Formats: sequence, C-alpha cells, structure tokens
Amino acid sequence: MWGKPSSRLARTDGVPSLPSLELFGTPDCILMTAPTDDFPLAGRLASIDFGSVRIGIAICDPDRILASPLEVRAADQWKQDGDYYRELTKSERISAFVVGLPIHLDGGESEKSLQAREFARWLSKTTGKPVRLFDERFTTADANNRMRAAGYSRQGKKKRIDAVAALVILESFIEACRYRGEIVGKPSSEPIPSKGESID
Repeated sequence: MWGKPSSRLARTDGVPSLPSLELFGTPDCILMTAPTDDFPLAGRLASIDFGSVRIGIAICDPDRILASPLEVRAADQWKQDGDYYRELTKSERISAFVVGLPIHLDGGESEKSLQAREFARWLSKTTGKPVRLFDERFTTADANNRMRAAGYSRQGKKKRIDAVAALVILESFIEACRYRGEIVGKPSSEPIPSKGESID
C-alpha cells in the first residue's frame, strides 16, 4: 500500500490524491540513542492530529521511509472508539503512536493541549502501545499549503485536512528523530509541564 494513497482517502472529483511521501532513502534507527521509555526505534508508526471535531490519522511503513494520510474520524465520542484503535494497531501492525500536541509559540500549553494529553494517555492504555507527544505548531498551515498545491477544492480540503495534518506531524517527527539521533517528543505518561515550559 505504500506506493499510493490509502483508498479511504481516494479522490472522486478528478483531482489526484496526495501521495505517500518518501522521507529517507534508508533506515538508520541503529544510529539512534535508545529512549528511556519503551518507544521502539523501528516499526510502523501511526500519528494522530487530535481535534475537538475530527481526528486525523496517518501511518508510515515499518522502516519509517514512506508515510501516508490514512483517514479522518469524528472526535465527539473518541472514548468509545477503543475497538477501532485496537483493530488499527493489529491490522496495520502499529508499534507506537505519535500524538500532536498543540502549544503556544512560547511553548506554553492550553486547554486543547490538556485534551490531547488525555487522549494520548487513553490511547496508550487502550492499545497497549507507547505514545509520544510531539509539537504540532504550524502543521495545519503546512497541510493547507500542500492541499492547495495539489488542487483540492474547499470542500475536499475540509474532508481531508486532518489526515494531512497528521501526515505532517508524522513526517516532522521522523525527520526530527533522524536529525537528533534520538526519539524526540515526550512520553504520554510524563507529568504536565508548568506554564511556559516547553515539551522539548
């Protein structure tokens, strides 16, 4: 499935879907410093763009070379959506999750940040997989620019923007890990930082 977009996001209006993105030529996880928690250095990841209305999801391949937007789900009853995330983990062989954390430009957190943290903890408990929180600043703007360049209509963008935002989060997370030589972000189990304290 990694050479083409997910069928769940297939276009029907004649405009090509956003393709999978090749992030690196070869995996180099063996060069990374092992994290203090159990977040794996290799294996397929799923990223989540958590919102109050919609939840966007993207995934990468086991070598973390290709990433694709997967789908968008309603967020109004996410606590009753455990079966979906357990099945996603099983069917896609997800080894860990990355959840975008909305924070202010100064690194401080908001009510939306607390909601994303709550979701991340629930997701880890529900799936039994480690979850990392990762700074999602500017991801929506980036996703909008990509979809505009791909020729999406306003209605098409509305339906898919959250999955593309999740793709941007995943791409940025993997690139940051490669650049730093370690797993970035913070474990979902970590205490909420003090006001003004950055997560990274």
